[in-house]
Amino acid sequence: MPGIRVITLAIIRREDSLLVFEGIDHARRRKFYRPLGGGVEFGERGSEALAREIREELGAEIATVRYLGALENLFSLDGRRGHEIVLLFEATFADGGLYDMDEMEAMEDDGSRHRVMWVALEECRAGRIRLVPEDLLAFLESA
Repeated sequence: MPGIRVITLAIIRREDSLLVFEGIDHARRRKFYRPLGGGVEFGERGSEALAREIREELGAEIATVRYLGALENLFSLDGRRGHEIVLLFEATFADGGLYDMDEMEAMEDDGSRHRVMWVALEECRAGRIRLVPEDLLAFLESA
């Protein structure tokens, strides 16, 4: 039986751009872009999970973390329904040089790799880039 997953996402900004990874919904044949992060493990605080995920995915450390709020995310990916509670944290990199990189590569636990890049929030506002979770852009605009 499917369950509700608790995840944490890093809102890392470079001016009016947001650091995201590029994913593909194969069932719908369309790309989406989501901030980096992942699942919160039992006994782990959201901020600790965020630091661990950034370390695992990018090999990078975060310097500051500030809780922004939470979203409930009901979605479909590759034809499967999902339900997440998303903890959002504003974060900064300890290594300022990472802000100069236009693209990076993130590695998942299963060895798969994702393209990581900065996307202009204006592109999301104009509907040219699909930012997920679906309510994330509205949340960021109101915060």
